Amino acid sequence: MRILLVGGTGLIGSAIYGRLSAEGHECVLASRHPVTAAGRHHITLDLARNTDSSEWKGVLAGVDAVINAAGALQGQDMRGVHVAGSAALYAACESMGVRRVILFSAIGVDRDARSDFSRTKQEGEAALMARDLDWIVLRPSVVVGRPAYGGSALLRGLAALPILPVMPDTAAIQPVHLDDVVETVVFFLRPGAPSRVALELAGPERIAFSDAVALLRGWLRWRPAYRLHLPSWAASAAYRAGDVAQMLGWKTPINSTAQAEMRRGATGDPEPWRQMTGVSPRELADELAREPASVQERWFARLYALKPLIFGIFGLFWIGTGIISLGPGWNIGMSLLREGGLQERFAAVTVTAGALADLVIGLAILWRPLSRYGLWAALIISLTYAVIGTALVPRLWADPLGPMLKIWPVIMLNLVAMAIREDR
Repeated sequence: MRILLVGGTGLIGSAIYGRLSAEGHECVLASRHPVTAAGRHHITLDLARNTDSSEWKGVLAGVDAVINAAGALQGQDMRGVHVAGSAALYAACESMGVRRVILFSAIGVDRDARSDFSRTKQEGEAALMARDLDWIVLRPSVVVGRPAYGGSALLRGLAALPILPVMPDTAAIQPVHLDDVVETVVFFLRPGAPSRVALELAGPERIAFSDAVALLRGWLRWRPAYRLHLPSWAASAAYRAGDVAQMLGWKTPINSTAQAEMRRGATGDPEPWRQMTGVSPRELADELAREPASVQERWFARLYALKPLIFGIFGLFWIGTGIISLGPGWNIGMSLLREGGLQERFAAVTVTAGALADLVIGLAILWRPLSRYGLWAALIISLTYAVIGTALVPRLWADPLGPMLKIWPVIMLNLVAMAIREDR
């Protein structure tokens, strides 16, 4: 079959792509994120902007089935992704004769829509169900597999902490294994498979979110963590910090939308799913036992919580140096440049330019769309500072505070930030 896979670069979409490609299907990936891997037929498009059904007709040419695994938790145009763009896609499917459409929604949105995420997911389901199509709506709980992204990555990151923060008013979840989700998609793509059904994809075990974290901590071979029950004000502050990160372009599963969703929980009845498809949901503990954690998983878990600190502190470091250079450190900078033989006017221009460059670099590092360029600029300017400082004031290498020596740890942190910047 030729299958259009919308949102094919995410956790679920990538796994579906791998399985279907291995079985001989031709998958066309459509996502906002460009894909450079060889052998992948990819279309870069923003679902939130493709809200006219005519825009989809060229994409759907020759397509036998559509899988919509696109989603936006917060910080994006959720209505555009879940409703307007998706509805245009479904209308185009109907007019082009593409009968089979599989939509990934979220568990519980049909019962309790607590956030814009839930409400738009619910409206997206209705837009599909209103069409004369062979539709299937899949509502997974928290999806856990070998790869990690979003909520599953958060579980691993929290598992690495020696003190586990337990959020108040957090309901239970029923983690579902990624392979079971993919197997369900394969089932519904087979000839004669049922259609016009909505299924909850929930694991067999209902557990507290903190207990799921504890299971993963054991899988990562660390001793049980001390559980710290956060007061409501501290939990709210953490969610609001996530909102700020979203405003700066960073995708984080900790935000006010997640707060509302975690209060509802992610539970459901897996029995209809089991009876219809024959897929027997796996227990999280059993699957973790089958695949022991490697050192790569331990690295990822530890770096997950450090990543926002690395970018936050590194960006503020550059902003701080710029502010200090223009303020209390002005005379020190000027004296060093005069010592190096620069004239007063040229020294003032140099200090000002360097300070402004530091401010711009720091702001770029903090803002996700420009962070790559900010990190490259920081690396280049750090090396430039080392060269100029050596040429003008070589005695700084012998300074007991080590201003020249400390450039190299800064450069190493810069390289670490560049290495872990990617989210997918």
